[in-house]
Amino acid sequence: MSAWPEGTAGLDIYLLDQLLRGRVGGHARVLDAGCGKGRNLTWFLARGHDCHAIDRDAERAQATRELFARYAAPEVARGVQERVRCEAIEDLSAPEAAFDLVICNAVLHFARDEAHLRAMLAACWARVAPGGVFFARLASTIGLPMARCQSLGGRRYVQPDGDTRLLVDQQLLLELTADLGAELLDPLKTTVVQDRRCMTTWVLGRPAQA
Repeated sequence: MSAWPEGTAGLDIYLLDQLLRGRVGGHARVLDAGCGKGRNLTWFLARGHDCHAIDRDAERAQATRELFARYAAPEVARGVQERVRCEAIEDLSAPEAAFDLVICNAVLHFARDEAHLRAMLAACWARVAPGGVFFARLASTIGLPMARCQSLGGRRYVQPDGDTRLLVDQQLLLELTADLGAELLDPLKTTVVQDRRCMTTWVLGRPAQA
């Protein structure tokens, strides 16, 4: 069996699905908002995409810088301190309307409340260029046995797996999509993990300029 293409091993499978369907063009400008240790950027770095990232955790941001040093083209790696910043999503300093793809993978459900969720989302969406894509996966109530969840108020719950998350539902995601003036590129798709947690994939497109 042949090896997986470079950078594929750590890539979120639902993000890989978007790539296989041609949603991201060649030499795209990519922002990973809440990048963690950069696992979703390796594929893009290894193929010469113009990558940027933020994470509020300094150690994780540094781990992502090390990935840039290993995989990025020299001109990208040289600017790594500017490209990988330690900051909160709602305080994004990246230029607006500048990215072909904004990734926010397994991050939005850490919001303190719905207002914080909306602030993070607004910051991400503002960075999506015309014709660009916003990709998010986040915890939701879709398919979750709510009788087994403990409500803490403000959409926050203790899930059956014991983790505390802000949980969205289909109505809120569709409302947010409309509020942004976004196009829902795919129907909402939710993975149910043995009635312990549910993760919804939410993919939005910004209309191209006329």
